[in-house]
Order: sequence, then structure tokens, then C-alpha cells
Amino acid sequence: MEEHASAASSTANGRHGRDETPEERADRNFNDILQELRVALTGTQLISGFLLAVAFTDAFRDLEPHEVVHYLVLVGASAAATLLGLTPVMVHRLHFAKRVKSRIVRVSDRLLIATIAVVSLLVVGVTSFIFALVVSLGAGVWAAAVSGVVVLALWALALAARHRAVAGDPE
Repeated sequence: MEEHASAASSTANGRHGRDETPEERADRNFNDILQELRVALTGTQLISGFLLAVAFTDAFRDLEPHEVVHYLVLVGASAAATLLGLTPVMVHRLHFAKRVKSRIVRVSDRLLIATIAVVSLLVVGVTSFIFALVVSLGAGVWAAAVSGVVVLALWALALAARHRAVAGDPE
């Protein structure tokens, strides 16, 4: 409550946001990005582990050619998500102590959004793959459609919240 009151008073005083230097803001934003990457990469690691385990099961040898292609596309997407998620750390390492943290934050923000987009598609693909193998190809298509709609709805919700925040609407 006290935090809310101080935020309101800072706006009333003509100042926006937090009382921090641009360097402190960049540090805080990069730390936020790293926390979010930890969540995204943990999910990606779990999916990658699942995909790795599938290849070493006896049932894998019985997959139809189109199922193997589906599987390999998922492995590629998993690798892409992992690499995208690691790139902000690489960018930070390569530009460490060069006083360009705000640029690192902008690039890392875009990479994090790309990571989340690829992970979203990966979840749809893995869901479809599992349903197709366990139930039927038709069930896999339905699972892809339903999970795709859910992903789109969640992205739309997130984008709407962003739009409201940019427009200055607190809720």
C-alpha cells in the first residue's frame, strides 16, 4: 500500500516510474529479463529432455515417416528456443563493461520475446505429437488446433495488457 502511495505521489510530482538512474534501470531490466529467461529455459529443457527420451524408446522405431518428420521439426524448434534463450547471456558477455547495458536490454528483450514465441509453438507441436501418437492423427490435429487457440488467446491477452499499459490505463 505504501508503495502504491509513493508511486502515485511521484506521478503527481511530474516524475514517472522509479527514482533510479538510467544505469540502475538497465540493470534492473536486465535482471528481470534473466529471471524470465530462467522460466522459459526451464520449460524448454523439460521439453528437450522429453524429446531426447522419445528417440531412445522401442516405439520410436515404429514411427511413420511423417511422425519422424514431426519429431525432428520439434527437436529443431527446441534447439532454436534454447539458442534464442541463451543469446541474451552471450550478448551480455560480449558487451560486458562497455557501458551499453540499455542496448543489451533492448536486444535481450527482443530475443526473450522470440524465445517465448518459439516455446509457444513448441508446446503446440509437442501437444499435437503426443496426441497423434497416443490417440490418432486426427486427435493430434485437434490438439494442435486447441492448444494453438489457447496460445493465441494468451498472447492476445498479454498484448492487450501491454497496450493498456502503454496507453496509461493502470488496469
